[in-house]
Amino acid sequence: MRIKRIKIGKRMSQAVIHGNVVSTAGQVAHNAAGEDAGAQTRDILGAIDALLAEAGTDKSRLLTASIWLADMTDFKAMNDVWDAWVVEGETPTRACVESRLAAPQFAVEIAVTAALD
Repeated sequence: MRIKRIKIGKRMSQAVIHGNVVSTAGQVAHNAAGEDAGAQTRDILGAIDALLAEAGTDKSRLLTASIWLADMTDFKAMNDVWDAWVVEGETPTRACVESRLAAPQFAVEIAVTAALD
């Protein structure tokens, strides 16, 4: 079965398609680094929308999501944005944990998998 990689980098691809599933790398808020968790979540979800579209799917086809917060006190701010973004009745399985992220300006990181058809 063929593997397709999207936005291939030296260290990682931003998304990988295998079979009828696309998985994204953990996305951070490059356009909102240092801003609050809500702004970072909006930026990340926009990047995820773009990756899913490039793969040929969208957020209504999400299977699972993993969310890392640098500080669990940002849980509500992240969820306020997430809840407005996710498609009602099409919500994925999800895990959310507190973790030290790759750089101090990032408060949120999100990775998802989605079905293609």
